[in-house]
Parts: sequence; C-alpha cells; structure tokens
Amino acid sequence: MSSIDTAGDAPADPAQIAARAEYPSGRWLIAAVVGLAAFMEVLDISIANVSLSHIAGSLSASQDEATWILTAYLVSNAIVLPISGWFSQVLGRKRFFIGSIICFSIASLACGMAPSLAWLVVFRIIQGAAGGGLQPVSQAVLADSFPPRERGMAFSIYGVAVVFAPAIGPTLGGWITDNVSWHWIFLLNVPVGIVLTILAWFLVHDSAAYEKARKAKMANGFSIDYIGFALLIVGLGCLQIMLDKGQDNDWFSSTFITTMAVTSALSLMALLLWEPFQRHPIMDLSLFKYRNFSIANIMMFMLGFVLFGSTLLIPQFVQQVLGYTATLAGLVISPGGFVIVVMMPIVGMLSGRVDARWMVGIGLSLVSISMFHMTGFDLDSSYTQLVLARCLQTLGLAFIFIPVTSIAYVGVPPDKTDQVSAMVNLTRNIGGSVGISLVTTWLARRGQYHHEVLASSVTPYDHQTQALLHQLTQHFMAAGAAMNEARHQAQATIANLVAGQAQLMSYIDDYWILGVVIACLVPLSLLMSSGKEDDSSETPPAH
Repeated sequence: MSSIDTAGDAPADPAQIAARAEYPSGRWLIAAVVGLAAFMEVLDISIANVSLSHIAGSLSASQDEATWILTAYLVSNAIVLPISGWFSQVLGRKRFFIGSIICFSIASLACGMAPSLAWLVVFRIIQGAAGGGLQPVSQAVLADSFPPRERGMAFSIYGVAVVFAPAIGPTLGGWITDNVSWHWIFLLNVPVGIVLTILAWFLVHDSAAYEKARKAKMANGFSIDYIGFALLIVGLGCLQIMLDKGQDNDWFSSTFITTMAVTSALSLMALLLWEPFQRHPIMDLSLFKYRNFSIANIMMFMLGFVLFGSTLLIPQFVQQVLGYTATLAGLVISPGGFVIVVMMPIVGMLSGRVDARWMVGIGLSLVSISMFHMTGFDLDSSYTQLVLARCLQTLGLAFIFIPVTSIAYVGVPPDKTDQVSAMVNLTRNIGGSVGISLVTTWLARRGQYHHEVLASSVTPYDHQTQALLHQLTQHFMAAGAAMNEARHQAQATIANLVAGQAQLMSYIDDYWILGVVIACLVPLSLLMSSGKEDDSSETPPAH
C-alpha cells in the first residue's frame, strides 16, 4: 500500500490509487532541489548586508551609494514575484524554473566580476529579477508534487530554506568577506546553480494535467496585459524604493520620497481597478475572495515583518548597545536559524494532525512572548539570554510558516496554484521590507525622544549629575589627567551614558511595539481553516 494511504484495512478506492500514482515517486528529492533553489535566492537578500563597506571601498563608492546594491535587488525581485505565476503559464513551469536558475547564476557571476558600482547595481537588478521566480515556483512545484496530507512535511523543507536563509545570511556573508573576498558572496551561487540546473532538468516535470490546461489556455492566443504589467512595475518599484530609502531621506519631508509614495499609491490603485476586467490578468486578484487565502497573506506579511525586522534589530542592538563584534552578533542570530531547521520537520509532521488554528495561535503567542521578553534586556544582558530569546522567537515562527503556507491553498481551485504561490511570497517579502523600514524609523525617532528626555534632566542644577561629575573627575585625575582634562573626560563619559541609555530604551520600545502587533494577530488565527480539509481529497491538482 502507498505510504500515503489512510491507516486501516478498508479497501482503497481505485480512483484514489490511480490519482495518487500521478504524484512523482522522487518527490522528496524534488523537494530538496526546489528548497535549495529557494534558499540560494533568499540568501542573496541578506548576505550582502554586512559586506557593503568592503564593496564600497573596493569599488571607490560611498556607503550610501553602496546601499543601492540592496535596493536594486529588492525592487526587481518584488516586481517579478507576483507575475511569476503568469510566466509559468506562458513558458511552462519547468522551463521557467530552470531558466530562472540559469539567469540567476549568470547574473551572480557578473556581480562577482563587476568592475564598478554602477555595473554591480545593473547586475543585481538582473539577479533579483531572475530570482523572483524561484520562490513561488518552488512552492508551486511542492504543492503539485505532494498529496495534501504530505504537503505540511514538504513545505517544512521549503520553510527551512526561506526562514533559515535570512537568519544565516549576515553571518555567512561576514565570514566569506573577512576570510576570502566579497566577490565570493556572489560567485558562490555559480557552482550551486549549475548543480541545481542539472538536477531540476531530470527531476522536475510538469504534470500531463498541468500541460494540458496550460496549452488549452494558450490555444486562444497569447496575450500580454501590457498596462497591468506597467502599473505593477511602477507601483511595486516605487514602493520598494520608498521603503528602502525613506528613513535616510527623512521620509515625507523629502520630495523624492513623497514622489515615490504618490506614484506607487496611484499605480497600485489603478492596478486594482484594471486587473479584474482583464481576460488574462498579470495578477489574479480574484484569489482574495477566498477567506483562507486572504488570511494567509495577512499572516505571511506579518511573518516577514517580524522575521526581517527582528533579524535587523538584534545584531544592531548587540553591536551598538552591548559592543559585540560583527562575528559575535551573527552568532547571536544563528542559533535561532538552527532551531528552525530542527522544528520545521516536526511541525511538518504535526500539520494535518493538529488543528492549524491552534498551531498558528501558539506560534504567534510564542513570537509575541519573545518580543516582550526582549523588552527586559539591559546593558548587562548576557550572550545566553540573547540567544535564548532569539530561539524562542524562531520556535514560534516555525509554528506559523507551515500551517499558513498550507492553508493558503485550501479552497482555492487547483489551477490557481502558481498564482497562490506568487502572491504569498510577495506579501512575505513586502512584509519584510515594511518591517525593516518601520523598525529602523521607530528606532531613530524613539532614540531622539529618549535622548531629549534624559538630556533635559542632566543639568548643572541636578544634584545627582553634579555628584557623578565630581566622582568621575576625581577618577580621571587619579589616573593622571589634569583638572580641566579630567572634567572634560567626565562630561564626555556622562554624555556617552545618556546616549547609551537612550539607545537602549529605543530598542526596548521597538521590541514592545512588535510584541503588541503580533499579539493582536492571535485572534485572527481563529478565522482560518482548521487545515483538515486538506485530507478530504488526495486528487492531484489539475492544471
């Protein structure tokens, strides 16, 4: 009997047996291949973050100019993500998947050999566009290669890739840059891409039903929604630039950021009005009429928000407030990634057996508790405390990712698999961009606020300040400094103490806000499907 047969001695339905035979026998190897492809692509979102100063110095550019390396990738990636389903329908999923890997590898080679910053930005745009199809296509391949009751376990492999990659990216990027060269953070993709191309060619296949449905759609003629495509490019491109550059330009006090915001809003609103009336829309917005799909997108947005936002906050906190080195900061983040690796298969096995609403509720609660726990951090927080808090957070994320990913497909027609994958991945990535932008802005604004409040109480008329100033002055004089020099050193020390406390309090505020936001999502998990509808049928998706 097949491993996916229901337990018991009851005779299997011949129709079910025939249906199950349509799923590929090597599907677990397929899961490993598409998971690695997604890992390679997601890794490149964060792996260059810690190498910007090295890249800028090597290519004779400023640090601010070097940040366009990140922005270029995110913009092109965000544009391609939602239309990857359309590309799959036009080109065929296998051809699009393999083509994306090849283009991504070639672009990575070009990035590693770029002679100037301008060329590196151009190659990063191509790399981001090529990688935009890897995440959703990988997820769609898994959804179609596995029967519903095995999807949870299959998505756990994919989940390890997309959640572990941003966690390990800064650490890996820093190690490669310090020990080899920044060029290899890009060149490393080339041999991996070659191996993945060969494996995907022999393992990944479009099902007969998928090809039949695809050709039937194309039989009436090939049409491109040029207006929808243009609106999407402008809308998402301007949105990503606004989010990435907003804080650096003081948000809406900048004409450039205001222009980006208005252009993005108008383009995306026009897209929402245009797409429902198109015969072959570039984005199938009708999917949002399905409750599970809509709620799954909200959850995925927040997962990206917290994952990317906290992955940015924690290394900055330990470096700026606690004085950790970049390598040690990476080691604070990395154990949480290993928790994901261990927990994803366990959650995958529980998926379909435990009510998905309970799993998501538990996951959200754990993440919220971890954020509230971080509000207790102070200048004496130990490495162990930091690591345990991060591990608790990633434990919660593991309980969210798989159930939400699986439920996104519940109730949606099987021929919409590509579009579901594209939209879910888009919302997670946009959530990550919004999370990074907001936590950075909150951090700066709250830091300014706390510094003003603390500095206002440090005056010549405050007895505690005068006592501390006198004590520090005596300390520096005892160390051999002259009276005036000792007093200046004492004043500088007090100023540093004020700045450090203000910075600490701003991080605590960020952790508190994230905790409240996640806690508010717990009731939303009750509106989701239990996930058990997945077991009601094991008929392969017909595309």
